[in-house]
Amino acid sequence: MRVTLSDDALRYITLFEDETEVSARDCVVEDDRLVFVVPPGEMGKAIGPDGRHVKRVERQVGRRVELVEDADTPEAFVANAFAPAAVYHVTISENDDRVAYVEVADEDRGVAIGKEGRTIDRARTLAERHYDVDDVELT
Repeated sequence: MRVTLSDDALRYITLFEDETEVSARDCVVEDDRLVFVVPPGEMGKAIGPDGRHVKRVERQVGRRVELVEDADTPEAFVANAFAPAAVYHVTISENDDRVAYVEVADEDRGVAIGKEGRTIDRARTLAERHYDVDDVELT
């Protein structure tokens, strides 16, 4: 699926790439946070030593910055969107709607949902943008 980026998102991606030397594949712009999708294997470089790169971007944009690692399959991508929660398994159901059912460790259920549902909302937004997944549900 092709992701359409706003002018703001393009500006934030340019800033992110200048600061981290990692190309961002997507940027979701929200009121108080930016979510960047980074290529597989580039997460450590994007974060930087002791989180320096992310902290520098956060200072410049005045928002929280979150990173999600891209993946080759929708199942792996959805699992990555829930990090740092431990995801055991993701199943994509393709009946009337495409729904990703995500099995997480009981002790990580709160982390997977996130404060005010922000983590699961992030997963839903990204899964829809990148893989046409209509909903994401925890099992």
